[in-house]
Amino acid sequence: MGLREKLDELRQQGLKDVDSSQDLDRINDIRVKLLGKKGPIKEALRGMRDLSAEERPKIGQFANEIRDDLTRAIESKRAELEQAKINAQLAKETIDVTLPGSAVSQGQPHVIQQIIDQLVDLFIGMGYEVAVGDEVEEDHYNFEMLNLPKDHPARDMQDTFYVTPEVLMRTQTSPMQARMMEKHDFSKGPLKMISPGKVYRRDTDDATHSHQFHQVEGMVIGKHITMTDLKGTLEVVAQELFGDELKVRLRPSYFPFTEPSVEADITCFNCLGKGCSICKNTGWIEVLGAGMTHPNVLRMAGVDPDVYGGFAFGLGPDRFAMLKYGVEDIRDFYQNDVRFLTQFDQKG
Repeated sequence: MGLREKLDELRQQGLKDVDSSQDLDRINDIRVKLLGKKGPIKEALRGMRDLSAEERPKIGQFANEIRDDLTRAIESKRAELEQAKINAQLAKETIDVTLPGSAVSQGQPHVIQQIIDQLVDLFIGMGYEVAVGDEVEEDHYNFEMLNLPKDHPARDMQDTFYVTPEVLMRTQTSPMQARMMEKHDFSKGPLKMISPGKVYRRDTDDATHSHQFHQVEGMVIGKHITMTDLKGTLEVVAQELFGDELKVRLRPSYFPFTEPSVEADITCFNCLGKGCSICKNTGWIEVLGAGMTHPNVLRMAGVDPDVYGGFAFGLGPDRFAMLKYGVEDIRDFYQNDVRFLTQFDQKG
């Protein structure tokens, strides 16, 4: 076989190998094998030394044509395979925008915040304004303006975190009641307000106590406000949170800032008054403290108790959440266990 025939055979076999290649690695191997320094074309051209001077340039030109044909075939096949690889990747990553989207997990307000929001919405609907105060409060407003002077024994009922002798972490949201009375213009109508927020007491944390918890304090001050108005308001609150069938009863109690003072019970929402383990077979559950605003509280805020009167109450959203959902340990609300917290949907 002559050198020309041998080179032509290498071309035909090379073109056949290129055409049958299905991946880029194989194309690269063929390029190195055919066109490399140790490839068969280079090897065949070593035989040119045995050719005549007339034949040598013709065979050299023929060899260059073969090398160019193979190079063009390899580059064309490489481009084809690269485009096919891109097309396959695009097809794999294609998004059908007409398909329904995947559900995105969404958070929700904490169960206690749900209770607070429900209460706030209820009271706003009844014409109350919302007053949010500072968690660091003056002793003057936290105690003295609420009929709790420095030597008052009832201060022992609220073990307090003091920042300085005159500044403390508020033990209740009631200071906002005194502040609101000081600036309210009663000639324009009664004061109706609630104050939701966190409060702090030096309690030992256990199943029913926490050093940090929530309150929603409320107050109505105006002319001709009676205990009946207070009871009606508490009934609306109880029925909003626990159901329309529940009733409210008031029992005498003592709080320094109200006179007379009462504890409010609601019909047990579990047994509806028949008696069960939740209500200790009494048919009633204690839920909050309230009473008619003490004349001293009015007087210290610059309100004439002979002209104006009213009522005040304090709700515990943490306790309401425990009662409503049958939670036995208040600490469950603060341990950030998502498995526990996601049990309570947005509707509460």
